[in-house]
Amino acid sequence: MCRLLAYSGQPLFLEDLLIHPEGSLVSQSMAAREARTVVNGDGCGLGWYGEREEPGLYRGILPAWSDRNLVSLCRQIRSRLFLAHVRAATSGEVSTGNCHPFAQGKQLFMHNGQIGDYPRLRREVEAMIPDALYAERRGTCDSEAIFLAALGRGSEVDPAGAYAATLREILALNGGPDEALRFAAVHSDGTRLFAFRWASDGQPPSLYVKLGAGSALVASEPCGCDPAGWQPIPPGSVLEVANGEARLRRFDPLAQPSAHAQPSAAPRVSALSESAATAAATRNAA
Repeated sequence: MCRLLAYSGQPLFLEDLLIHPEGSLVSQSMAAREARTVVNGDGCGLGWYGEREEPGLYRGILPAWSDRNLVSLCRQIRSRLFLAHVRAATSGEVSTGNCHPFAQGKQLFMHNGQIGDYPRLRREVEAMIPDALYAERRGTCDSEAIFLAALGRGSEVDPAGAYAATLREILALNGGPDEALRFAAVHSDGTRLFAFRWASDGQPPSLYVKLGAGSALVASEPCGCDPAGWQPIPPGSVLEVANGEARLRRFDPLAQPSAHAQPSAAPRVSALSESAATAAATRNAA
């Protein structure tokens, strides 16, 4: 399984989160602590928002720990919202086209998980991608297919609804009880950040959040020498961060969508204490 990290808040240099901290994403590429695959050396990538509407993108097939270009970019780029990923391939060969994040217009997406038995389902899953977007497919992995299929179902407007619809359709293709669909993922449009944690077998990959004064840090594993403030995102949840505020909602692709469903109130990030975050997560996961 892969490792990922996303940040939204006051602009900072990428190296402050990706390189320097104890347990940083680059160190996780060599020695992940909460993954079945300890080494994540099948490529790495960055997607960041700067002065232009569309994000910058860097992806490479070198392991993060030996990619000097990655280190140089992290030293020079300051961003208010960015996504970063180190890959352990479960589907698709080691190639730039299969490295995360994936980008289309303003949208960025990265994923840790898998479509169970994807080689058997690949043709049907790819058929879910609209013709206009299929020409944008650069790789062969399941994560990019999910991203493009969700774009065709409205993820630019409603990411939670679009990914729920996409995963529901994939599950309809895969009737095998032992072939789990696992989805720990982050999507952003440059303004909002969505972090998903869900699995068809109830065993989603790890995903944590640390909320600060107008900031949110999402990661597969806590990083930094201070573990205080990190909370697991509950299984079956989506965390939305926008305009310095965060809200946690239920995310269940197996539930039928309701036209009358209303999102929960969004507590301000700056007002969320550690205990309040825990209570909110428990309440919304029920």
